[in-house]
Amino acid sequence: MSIIIKPIVDHEKYMVNEHLVYRDRLWNWSCKDDLSNKELQAFKLYEKLIIKNSRIKKHIKAVYNINNVKNRT
Repeated sequence: MSIIIKPIVDHEKYMVNEHLVYRDRLWNWSCKDDLSNKELQAFKLYEKLIIKNSRIKKHIKAVYNINNVKNRT
């Protein structure tokens, strides 16, 4: 399964497979629709590698191929 993440506003809004993920008033990530486990895993990886990386000035579109997802509780 491919997950496509596109930045709309760096550090604030992103499209994850046609789902809008955004920062709420408390600066937590939020989405009106529930993301699948694979989409959530891909977004967490994107956040770690791109969003929280201060050396990257302009965020880029990313495509992740997530095959194995372990259900973590």
